[in-house]
Amino acid sequence: MMNKLILPLALSTLLIGCALEGDDGSDGKDGATGEQGQVGQTGPAGEKGNTGAQGQVGESGQSATVQLVPTLVGRAVLNAQSPEGAAEIVAYHAQSQRIFALNSSASPATIEIIGLAQMDTEALAKNPEGVVTNTNLESSKTIQLSEFETGDANSLSIHNNLLAVAVAKDTGQAGKILFFDIAQDNPQFIKSVTVGDLPDMVTFTPDGSKVVVANEGEPKSDYSIDPEGSIAIIDIINNQIADSATLLNFNAFDDQQATLEAQGVIFANPTGRTIKGKTINTSVSMDLEPEYVSVSKDGRYAYVSLQENNALAIVDLETNALTVKGLGFKDWSNWTLDASDKDDMINFASYPGLYGMYQPDSIATYQWQGANFIVSANEGDGREYFFDSQDETSCLAEGGIEFDKDDGCLAYTDESRAEDLTLGSTFSYLNNDDLDIGRLKVSTELGDTNNDNQYEELYTYGARSFSIWDHNGHRIYDSGDDVGKITAAIHGEAFNNDEDENSGDTRSDAKGAEPEALAIGNIGDRTYAFIGLERMGGILVYDVTNPFDVKMNTYMINRGLQKDADISGDLAPEGMVFIGAQDSPIGTALLIVGNEISGSISVWSIAEQ
Repeated sequence: MMNKLILPLALSTLLIGCALEGDDGSDGKDGATGEQGQVGQTGPAGEKGNTGAQGQVGESGQSATVQLVPTLVGRAVLNAQSPEGAAEIVAYHAQSQRIFALNSSASPATIEIIGLAQMDTEALAKNPEGVVTNTNLESSKTIQLSEFETGDANSLSIHNNLLAVAVAKDTGQAGKILFFDIAQDNPQFIKSVTVGDLPDMVTFTPDGSKVVVANEGEPKSDYSIDPEGSIAIIDIINNQIADSATLLNFNAFDDQQATLEAQGVIFANPTGRTIKGKTINTSVSMDLEPEYVSVSKDGRYAYVSLQENNALAIVDLETNALTVKGLGFKDWSNWTLDASDKDDMINFASYPGLYGMYQPDSIATYQWQGANFIVSANEGDGREYFFDSQDETSCLAEGGIEFDKDDGCLAYTDESRAEDLTLGSTFSYLNNDDLDIGRLKVSTELGDTNNDNQYEELYTYGARSFSIWDHNGHRIYDSGDDVGKITAAIHGEAFNNDEDENSGDTRSDAKGAEPEALAIGNIGDRTYAFIGLERMGGILVYDVTNPFDVKMNTYMINRGLQKDADISGDLAPEGMVFIGAQDSPIGTALLIVGNEISGSISVWSIAEQ
């Protein structure tokens, strides 16, 4: 009982004690602040350092835009009595400062040698129309090619002291490349090397270790013989020219026609028809026709235009592997062109449903950011072959299409005027007459998509432009309608003139001014493309340093354009070569032009402003 009383008593006492606890005391006073410490003394100043050396003065910046100033400083006329074809292809020998020009108007063909070292640049004078027609250059020596080989000379090229000349034989006979040593005043023949059918263009690799040849392999006019197109490679090792060439054909593509056509490669031929008792069956390798060669700066790749086929062949010169790239088509709904030679006016318009086949002739290569780019002059070219026949009756009996008293029996053509075709509903917005595209020359091989004899699309020859392509065949630039617009702005009603008459607008129905010749050159730190217009006679110059930022720079021409007057000046630039200032006899860059119709060689100085 006692234990039960003790516990409540203890709890009661504890609670009472808590209730009686005293209040918290107040805070004590803060202590006095201590004395501030003394500030340390400032240390002595360090010794003054020596003044650094003055930096070098930077070079003056260049203007963002450089204007080129072309001046005609040299001119020669070959075979003045019959000048056409007298100066198509030209090359330059830097060591002797001489031009080598292929004269195909002479029979047989010759090579004319013209010295530039003593060129009097002040001797040329302009006539009242502002055209230079006199000369200050002439041939000093001639190479008679017939002394070494018979045939038609088509091309020539120079590397160091070696000259290569392409000579074609009759259809079905392999052509030759003739080699000459030109180190001395009198060229010395070295040897000839057999290549393929119809060698049309020859060039050296940049290091001179190989010669690459485009063998066009065109058919005989009645298709009784149709050689394969090919590419020949001749090795030069330790200055020794190989006795034989490596010949690359296109046989591996014979079963790929549909695939190539899907890329825009064109095959235009009379397959399935019978001509002179022979049924025509043209293979891919027979139809592909190499036209022009350009080799990359590093010598690794040869790029070959297949003009009529609207394609590009690429050769890996290390492995000889060969590829073919279709170039596709230009959509003329996005650009404008004058399509008629009978409308008596400058008439630019866009045409939905109309496409251009690029079909480049000359090509050139250069590098940007270490990558290869190909520049193409998109001339265009159709196919038209006539053979001899007595009259219309015999022509048709032999399988010809029609008879012409001047040309003979037409074996094949892929060309027609738009007005002679039935157009589908795509072109319901047109009258298809002389005021729109009725006169335009188009291909009959393309555009009838469902084979109902109505053309839902039309495809015309060439693109009236120049383009830039990457190594894979992708188009990264096209000059659009510049050629037509620029020449119309400068020449007015004389634009789209022909190369052998003064009558404006005469080429509007057929490829326009016709970009054909091409050269690439470096002036200062810029890269320029020179595009020769075969029909108009002028040369457009573009800054292509950055292929993704192309700019037109200037235009040069030496041609009389007075309506109905005799033609004068330099007509139909066919071949061009650029000479850097370091190799020029006058210290400035030069452009040397071979003009096919006038038989003239024009030498332009290209200065910077």
